[in-house]
Amino acid sequence: MDRAVIDHRGPDFAAMTAEIAEGLGIVFQTAGPVIVFPASGSGGWEAALVNTLSPGDRVLAFDQGFFAGGWVAVAERHGLRVQTIAHDWRRGVDPAALEEALGADAGHEIRGLLVVHNETSTGVTSDIGAVRAALDGAGHPALLMIDAVSSLGSIDYRHDEWRVDVTVTGSQKGLMLPPGLSFNAISEKALAASRSAGLARSYWSWEAMLAANEQGFFPYTPATTILYGLRESLAMLREEGLDNVFARHGRLAAACRRAVEAWGLETYAVEESEASNTLTAVLMPDGHDADRLREIILERFDMSLGTGLGKLKGKAFRIGHLGAFNELMLAGTLCGVEMGLGAAGVPFTPGGVQAALEMLGA
Repeated sequence: MDRAVIDHRGPDFAAMTAEIAEGLGIVFQTAGPVIVFPASGSGGWEAALVNTLSPGDRVLAFDQGFFAGGWVAVAERHGLRVQTIAHDWRRGVDPAALEEALGADAGHEIRGLLVVHNETSTGVTSDIGAVRAALDGAGHPALLMIDAVSSLGSIDYRHDEWRVDVTVTGSQKGLMLPPGLSFNAISEKALAASRSAGLARSYWSWEAMLAANEQGFFPYTPATTILYGLRESLAMLREEGLDNVFARHGRLAAACRRAVEAWGLETYAVEESEASNTLTAVLMPDGHDADRLREIILERFDMSLGTGLGKLKGKAFRIGHLGAFNELMLAGTLCGVEMGLGAAGVPFTPGGVQAALEMLGA
């Protein structure tokens, strides 16, 4: 990314945009358009809503975690009526509960469904294929909108196959970039909904973006230097191969969970099949503060762990293992955690690092 900014109305820029569009299609596993905004993932949330819905529309969501709640808050600020399904944060979304809620909506007043694929605050992944099956089982026409911020490019995600209408992600996770880009992958159904949607939009307009993108440009100044990085990160993912990328994340995540188990600690995700392959949330023993542990590890070993968010504040810490990440990096991370647990006086069984290494070595 450390190079001169080129003319974003010139032919070199248009060629880069075309290359990026092709790469994004591969990663999202879609033949449809993927819109890129200069924004954080939160901007992607807002774009998904304002392009498809109208004031007063009903939307359905799960209380999955801190970031699911953030998307709900954006919807409510736009005057949407949100029905939230109570949910155990430690488990993936329940397709049966979803089908029941949709079945009760005989008049099809619910216009959109908001689901987080991989909840970054809890380390729990939901089965989006099963969510689509629940929609189909209920015979409900609601738009399916998915937050894939901490999963895309790291965990298998199939926009077209699962018939997702809007997929939202950001640049700073599996795409291995700094924050600054948000993405909406959109279906034909979502595009049709945008033509009659009544929420106000200007900066977030899909119509303006798609019109400019046809010629390889943007309707306003793009984040050119991050787009340089995006072109390279997409090339890296293609070179490794998506199946290999997903397998690598699965291998490293399993080794991380093995270490947590050997320490005698507990991962927040209850079901192994729903445990995230991009991050692991670890519960602290009663009477011990996760933020104090994080503070000690940062001070002593210059390593930053994710904080507990929402109702997990002080009760859990999060280990990230996604993107440009390998076995040696995981080993170093786990060493820092194990040394930190000892330094903080947290009761644990030594040997988590060794357990992870044995798994990786095998």
